[in-house]
Amino acid sequence: MHICPLCHHSATQHYFSDKNREYFQCSRCELVFVDPDMRLDTGTEKAHYDKHENNPEDLGYRRFLSRVVNPLLERIEPESHGLDFGCGPGPTLSVMLEEQGHVVSLYDIYYHSNTDVLKWTYDFVTATEVIEHLYHPDQVWYKWLNLVKPGGWIGLMTKMVIDVEAFAHWHYKNDPTHVIFFSRATFQYLAERDQLELEFVGNDVILLRKVQ
Repeated sequence: MHICPLCHHSATQHYFSDKNREYFQCSRCELVFVDPDMRLDTGTEKAHYDKHENNPEDLGYRRFLSRVVNPLLERIEPESHGLDFGCGPGPTLSVMLEEQGHVVSLYDIYYHSNTDVLKWTYDFVTATEVIEHLYHPDQVWYKWLNLVKPGGWIGLMTKMVIDVEAFAHWHYKNDPTHVIFFSRATFQYLAERDQLELEFVGNDVILLRKVQ
């Protein structure tokens, strides 16, 4: 069995198998994750991301992102400074927030790799359709916590695991770059452990407030 890549718990169990990969689940935080030996190499992973054609002119993409932008705008102060983590090749969420008077820095391991922005702290951090791609979610999670000021917000978008029956027919798991899958229980575990206020907005938006 494998150590949980999020909470490092050693008690994990087989969760599901399909024709391409094997999946395990942590018995503590309930994270579901792909067998690490079945992840893509870096070059193949980036080639997959290069196919994405998201851009700020795409109204459909804007509607998609508005599911996290709108509730975040209701909670952050005017002229806040944030970081869009994993912004991809066509940053759009940052544009939407800047149109509302906020300042947004960008970071992406492949497309905006200026690590200087990871040395500052922010009023909010966003990561939309990012968390499911992380090979080292433990490291990135703590990075997000350190990037957010006390009272600040982390806004996430990701599809969440319901149960193994739904997982068996879930198209989301079939993307070869999707390697970890959170459930509501996973976020609840992290919120309790790290003293965060947690809100679920709809089926795939998660807002966390850093209390201290």
